[in-house]
Amino acid sequence: MLWSIDRTLLDVGKVTRDACAEAFEWVTGRPLVRLVPTEGRTDSEIFFEFLAVNRVATDEKLLPAYTQQLERAFAERRRELFVRGRLMPGADVALAAVGRLDATVQTVLTGSIRPNALAKLEAFGLTALLDTEIGGYGSEDFPKGSLLQVVRSRAREAYTANFTDETTVFVSDAVRDIEAAHIGGASALAVASGAATEGELREAGADLVLPDLTDAIAVRRAIRDLTGG
Repeated sequence: MLWSIDRTLLDVGKVTRDACAEAFEWVTGRPLVRLVPTEGRTDSEIFFEFLAVNRVATDEKLLPAYTQQLERAFAERRRELFVRGRLMPGADVALAAVGRLDATVQTVLTGSIRPNALAKLEAFGLTALLDTEIGGYGSEDFPKGSLLQVVRSRAREAYTANFTDETTVFVSDAVRDIEAAHIGGASALAVASGAATEGELREAGADLVLPDLTDAIAVRRAIRDLTGG
């Protein structure tokens, strides 16, 4: 089981935007005036789109500095995560319920760089429900579909178990993550808790769609249906 973080498990968008704006201005010397859609994107993709829409010359050499400053700016706002953010309804209960399924390993597949992803999970007490060591993060140099395959390889090695396409599920609210799931050889369980509607998620090819995570029984049933469990 792979879970997206933002708008699937929790929402700290306000804090993230502030950290991104500070990091962007530090690196480019220009204020971040125009924003871009972030759903299903990695932090590096978001940065280069920020450069484009804010009319700053694209320079890949800026990325390491931006990533470093993004980590710093986010760390300075850790206390704000719980205050200004929120746990998505039912997320913690759903995670706990899925974790009780036989032979199930849960981790994350996210576009956030690793330190920031872990800070988000820790702020809402979700870290203990996930194996974050085998997770996939935006700080790694892979598109999400390929990163999903990397995560599955890590899980196989860590647990000495044969995790297959048929037993792998990626849960996310983002349309782009549906494509990533299928590229990586996983079922896409979409949750309409983000910007996309249930209809848009179905049209994008989600294997199953839930309105949210408030019904833990429905979440478990969906996973069983997708994996044949």
